[in-house]
Amino acid sequence: MRYGFTTGSCAAAASKAAAYMMLTGKLKQNITIQTPKGILFQTEILEITRSETEVTCAVRKDGGDDPDITSGTLIFSTVRFADGEKKIPGQNNRQFSGIHVKAMQEKRAVICIDGGKGVGRVTKPGLDQPVGNAAINHVPREMIEKEVQEVCALADFSGELHITISVPDGEHLAEQTFNPRLGIVGGISILGTSGIVEPMSSQALLDTIKVELNQKKAEGYGIAAVSPGNYGLDYMKKTYGYDLDRSVKCSNFIGDTIDMAITTGFEKMLLTGHIGKLVKVAGGIMNTHSREGDCRMEVLAAASVRNQVPYPVLEEILQCVTTEEAVRKLDACGKKDAVMQDLLSKIMFYLNKRAAGKMQIEVILYSNEFGELAKSAGAEKFLQELM
Repeated sequence: MRYGFTTGSCAAAASKAAAYMMLTGKLKQNITIQTPKGILFQTEILEITRSETEVTCAVRKDGGDDPDITSGTLIFSTVRFADGEKKIPGQNNRQFSGIHVKAMQEKRAVICIDGGKGVGRVTKPGLDQPVGNAAINHVPREMIEKEVQEVCALADFSGELHITISVPDGEHLAEQTFNPRLGIVGGISILGTSGIVEPMSSQALLDTIKVELNQKKAEGYGIAAVSPGNYGLDYMKKTYGYDLDRSVKCSNFIGDTIDMAITTGFEKMLLTGHIGKLVKVAGGIMNTHSREGDCRMEVLAAASVRNQVPYPVLEEILQCVTTEEAVRKLDACGKKDAVMQDLLSKIMFYLNKRAAGKMQIEVILYSNEFGELAKSAGAEKFLQELM
C-alpha cells in the first residue's frame, strides 16, 4: 500500500518554501524535505501569496492509502520577519525560549512557531505541548526548525522569523477527532513522529500480522512476541536489552492477533505494551483503536476505587487526557503499584478468556515516565527464552 505524509511534514515543507521565497525573493513551486524516517518528501507548493514582509503558501496533505480525515487538506505556513527589535521570545510566544537563546548565541536564526486558524490550542495538561501552546507536536516543530534553518543558512540570515501554521478547514475537521475530548480547542493537531503515514487498512494489517506470525513459527520460535507498536522501544532496550522490532506488531488488533497466533500453532505469547493501549484490554476491549472505544480513564478509575484511592484523586483521574498523567496522580497518592497490579489482573483475565485455554499469555505493562508498571509471573522467563 502507498504510504503518505503527516501534517507535520506538510507544515515543514510549506514553511521551508515560504522561508525560501521570503529570504531570496525567488518563486518556489516545488520543495523537498527529509522526514525523520529518512524518506524524502517532494511536493508541490500551492496558494502562494507574497509581500515584502511575509510569504504564505500551502502543501496539500496526502495520506497515501491511509483512511485519514486530513487527506486532501491544505496545510498553510506564513513566514514573516519579526516586528521591531529582535528579542528572545517568551511565554507570550508560546515557544521554547531555551532553544532561541542558544540560536542567538550561535548566530543562527531565531524561529518562532505558532498556530493560526484551524490549528488547535492546548487547554488541558498532559499532552505533548503545555497548556496555551498551539497543538503542533514537538517532532513537527523540530522538522520546521531544521528545514527553515537550512534556508536561513543558505541566505546568510541570522535574524528572527515568525512562522504561523494554519489549516482553514481545521476547526470543522477537529469535530471528527478526539481533540475536543482531549482539551484541544479550535482545530486539528499538527502531528507525526516519523514524518510519514503508514497505511492502516484493517485487512492489510491483519494480513501482515498473519504473515509475520507464520514467519516467526517457521523460524522456530516457540513464543509469539507481540507488541502494539514501537512505543516503549527505548524502555525495552534499556531495561531488558530487548528490541521491540523483533516483536510482531499487532497495532490495535490484540484479540485478532491472539486468534491468529493460536491457529498458527503458538502455545505461548508475550505481550508487551504501553498502558495507553493495554488499559483498554483491562476493560475487555480487544480492538484498542479509539474509534472502537475509549474507556481508559473509566477503567483506571474503577481499579482505583477497588484500591481505596481517595475520592478527590478519582475525580482528577477522570479528567485526565493521558494515562501517563493519571499514573502520575496515582503515584503521588501512593497507590500506583496497587492499581497497576489490579489492572494487570484484569488484562490477564480478558486475554486468557480470549485464548480460551489454548495458549499461555504473559504481559509486561509499562509507561514512558515510570518504566515498568507491572508484569505477569512468567513474563521475564518468556523474555529470556525469546532472547
